Amino acid sequence: MTDLATARRPPLTIVLWPLLGLAAAVGAWWAATVVFDINDVILPGPPDVADGFGRYPDTLLQEAWHTTVATVEGFGISVVIGVLLGVAIAAWGPFERMFAPLLVAFNAVPKVALAPLMLIWFGYGKTPVLAMAFMVCFFPIVLSTATGLTSTPTDLAELARAMTASWAQTFWRVRLPAALPQIFVGLKVAMPLAVIGVVVGEMQYGESGLGMIIVQTSGQGDTPATFAAIVLLAVASIVLYYLLALIERLALPWVKGTTSTR
Repeated sequence: MTDLATARRPPLTIVLWPLLGLAAAVGAWWAATVVFDINDVILPGPPDVADGFGRYPDTLLQEAWHTTVATVEGFGISVVIGVLLGVAIAAWGPFERMFAPLLVAFNAVPKVALAPLMLIWFGYGKTPVLAMAFMVCFFPIVLSTATGLTSTPTDLAELARAMTASWAQTFWRVRLPAALPQIFVGLKVAMPLAVIGVVVGEMQYGESGLGMIIVQTSGQGDTPATFAAIVLLAVASIVLYYLLALIERLALPWVKGTTSTR
């Protein structure tokens, strides 16, 4: 029993290696600003960024919360619509032939080019921010869902047919469980994109959030505060990504046992 508990316990290196990488990156950044004597308006060092955060801690944390909430909301909308579209593409061939080229074309359009139209359609506020997040991150979800549902292992599909399972039974008990690992790949790709979409929206027409803070502080020449907002964005992205990875691990415990690792 003790050996089993020890095997399941995360090794210390899971924490130490990321911390070592972070320390190396911060050290290289700090050394560059000192060795090359870079003005903090151009590139502030870590102490300057800490000072920038210390001047506006409440504001930065509050706006980081707004950005995080908007990211989760935009990502949630993308998941619902993206999964439904992926299911439709996988389930009905004519739907795929009609709309797959349009989805690819829409994904190829630079979303920043739609910013003026978004302002006309939705005005300022949260709606265009969520719309931008959706447009940026829904395509990987559609693609991963459709790919996963059309890649059901042959032996499982033949077993379902041999048992005369209905389409619904095959979908819920065979195709969807088999597709979930692929779907989570798309979700993990889309999550950081949702953060990007939210920040772009906040910078263009948001009334709150870290994107707005970045625009304001950079316009005032307060680069340390700008970098403090960027660091908070990075932290929020990491937390959201690994929360999603944790959900995947808890929802699909059998995946780790059936796949090979290094």
